[in-house]
Amino acid sequence: MKDYDHVILWLDYFNKNLKRRQGRKVKRERAVFDPTVAELTEAVKTAGFEVADDEVNDHARFPRRSFVKSGYVMITKKEGVKKSKVLDAVAEKLLQKRARQKSGKK
Repeated sequence: MKDYDHVILWLDYFNKNLKRRQGRKVKRERAVFDPTVAELTEAVKTAGFEVADDEVNDHARFPRRSFVKSGYVMITKKEGVKKSKVLDAVAEKLLQKRARQKSGKK
């Protein structure tokens, strides 16, 4: 049954290795290489959305690539906030996190 109270954010939406037709939803400049569920969860939390532990699934398979384990995070919809805005905010936080990791390693 369809859930209209939540937004599902699949890892494949933010994967820079994928083409749009394979499931990527953000621009390639805003995507990261092979994001993890932990990174996505942290990015969603820093973007200002609440995530419960039972709303994270790291064993799910994205429908367009059912042969690869992916994962998703489910967040509660906010009134007046479109999914595209949520995707942009989370993509920005993922990029910032990766940039911090990269600069910390040097």
